Amino acid sequence: MKVLIVGSGGREHAIAWKLSQSPKVEKIYCAPGNAGIAEHAECVPIGVNDFEKLTAFAKDNKVDLTFVGPEEPLLNGIVDEFEEKGLVVFGPRKEAAFIEGSKTFAKNLMQKYQIPTAAYASFTQYEEALAYIQQQGAPIVIKADGLAAGKGVVVAMTLEEAETALKDMMLDESLGLAGAKVVIEEFLQGEELTLLSFVDGTTVKPMIPSQDHKQVFDQDKGPNTGGMGTYSPVPQMSAELIQQIMDEIVLPTVKAMDSEGVPFKGILYTGLMITKNGPKVIEYNARFGDPETQVVLPLLQTDLMDIFIAGVSGELEQLHIQWKDGAAVCVIMASGGYPGSYEKGKEILGLDSVAAGDAVVFHAGTAFQEGKIVTNGGRVLGVTAIGGSIKQAREKAYQAVEHISFEGAHYRKDIALKALR
Repeated sequence: MKVLIVGSGGREHAIAWKLSQSPKVEKIYCAPGNAGIAEHAECVPIGVNDFEKLTAFAKDNKVDLTFVGPEEPLLNGIVDEFEEKGLVVFGPRKEAAFIEGSKTFAKNLMQKYQIPTAAYASFTQYEEALAYIQQQGAPIVIKADGLAAGKGVVVAMTLEEAETALKDMMLDESLGLAGAKVVIEEFLQGEELTLLSFVDGTTVKPMIPSQDHKQVFDQDKGPNTGGMGTYSPVPQMSAELIQQIMDEIVLPTVKAMDSEGVPFKGILYTGLMITKNGPKVIEYNARFGDPETQVVLPLLQTDLMDIFIAGVSGELEQLHIQWKDGAAVCVIMASGGYPGSYEKGKEILGLDSVAAGDAVVFHAGTAFQEGKIVTNGGRVLGVTAIGGSIKQAREKAYQAVEHISFEGAHYRKDIALKALR
């Protein structure tokens, strides 16, 4: 089978790497891809939102299945476009992708179907939002309603921080149109957990849980990023808790979407806070998380292509998905200055010195330049290692990180320590 992956980040590299292990897959294309993805796929210089060129390419090259990685094309209706042209694609249609594209849509859905989440209010008027913040006090959470590449959430510990974040989003338009509408939520305390699921509209098959590290600095300090590292499984979360999350949150969410006439097909990402009052939804994504994908897929035993085929044909229920024993840890190496402004084009050294089997280096923001691999994004690499335990996987991941360097490289030193406490 021929597969087209749409996207260019670490998530797409992990998907290409996993699909390259399938005996069913004879050819992988990736649009636009990156320097690392080029090892497993033929990279095609087509942008993720150029639907006309993407559908034409899929037709001309007799692509059997297209998988869409990033959120933006999903929300712009790439799946609708492919399906209308008779092409097979795995991902949610535009209306279903709204579960990620609009925080208000997601919160209203949870409220209507009594899915546990933080108390909230939505605003389009700055003065009203400001008055609400002043009335509620801090700590408080301010979220841009639209897509903001993982940077649209501010956990404000003081009223001053909250007022600054609101002004940045609504008046200064720091996030563009994404911040024209905001959702203001109560601050939830606890430990975070991500549960990804394969969904075919009705059947839900959960993946193994993982835990992301969103803040840029050690000990969860500094601004939120798209994610600085992950590990899986999450030993401090019991099997009973995961079942509770499935029964009270994930399954009701998929049923709710179906009841609303927007059945969800694809990858559902449920971001949770495990509070003293039980698990609550922080956010949904309509696709694989990045960098969660980089630890979940290496532990997948079942052929990923079989899962995608079952997903598009509505036959997930018949498929028994198996997972490997052991653990995976991913450490993100980022550009200096990220998540603020940063420079690109820094040569990456030492990639060849990471021995195969010890770790896999997933490229997130890289490019080829004059025969060299250089930085081309905020999050540059996801260094992932598998081990018999989280402790072992963590040691291997950090050993691999030490072999790699580029000017201004920054990474957290405490990924997965919560699991070892």
